[in-house]
Amino acid sequence: MDTEAQHTERDRSSGEEERSRSARVSGAETPQGPEAETPQGPGAEADEPSGFLTWRRTGVIGLACVAFLLLFSHFVLQPFLVPSSSMEPTLQVGDRILVNKLAYRFGSEPRRGDVVVFDGTGSFVEEEPAGNPVTGLLHDAAAALGLAEPDETDFVKRVIGTGGDRVVCCDKDGRITVNGVPVREQYVMLGDQPSSVPFDIVVPDGTLWVMGDHRSQSSDSRDHLGRPGGGVVPVDKVIGRADWIGWPSGRWSTVPETDAFAAVPQWTGGGHATGHGPGHG
Repeated sequence: MDTEAQHTERDRSSGEEERSRSARVSGAETPQGPEAETPQGPGAEADEPSGFLTWRRTGVIGLACVAFLLLFSHFVLQPFLVPSSSMEPTLQVGDRILVNKLAYRFGSEPRRGDVVVFDGTGSFVEEEPAGNPVTGLLHDAAAALGLAEPDETDFVKRVIGTGGDRVVCCDKDGRITVNGVPVREQYVMLGDQPSSVPFDIVVPDGTLWVMGDHRSQSSDSRDHLGRPGGGVVPVDKVIGRADWIGWPSGRWSTVPETDAFAAVPQWTGGGHATGHGPGHG
């Protein structure tokens, strides 16, 4: 019985060795085991699925684009959503204007007739306590991209008088005068008076007297006469000049310039700022 078993074992072993030798000679031996299933070397596939890599790459590119747009809008050109009708017909509710933040960065200052965006804190509105910083940051980012209404402290108006100018309303023909020269304001909303509120002010140096084009619907410098700040806006509060209408597509254009102040000289009469009349809503 033992001898027969040994012969059986020997016969089976000899047959397996022969088959293995034949496979090696013919090149038909197939790798087996864990090493055969796992790619080795620099050409091996990444552990992560290709779909995950695609989404991650897309996310990184998206974040980089948003960061670039935020920096660009902070320093160069900022979209600004027009929230009210105070600048009609020049600007319509819902227009997204592009504010040139470089216009006054290199020694230039706002000129009469410019349409400017400014921070009215301290002149048009009082300082308010800080709110939720996270919510404020998200809103500021959306506003910087023109996706949300601007802060309640930001305004868009037209410059009527600069430092030293004497601005008066109105002459015997109902026109505003600047330094004694009547201004023909063709940009004012059809049917509106230049102002239903009389005033006579010498604009302090370093400040601006601003008004909306839709005079009957604009809360502007006239409303703040007699209040702290006197209705004028410090030049250093100007964010930039509104140069283009970027949206909606049917209104793509530059913001029209005006020659209404071409004949106005510099004021040399001196004097102090004065105001008359009630506030204008």
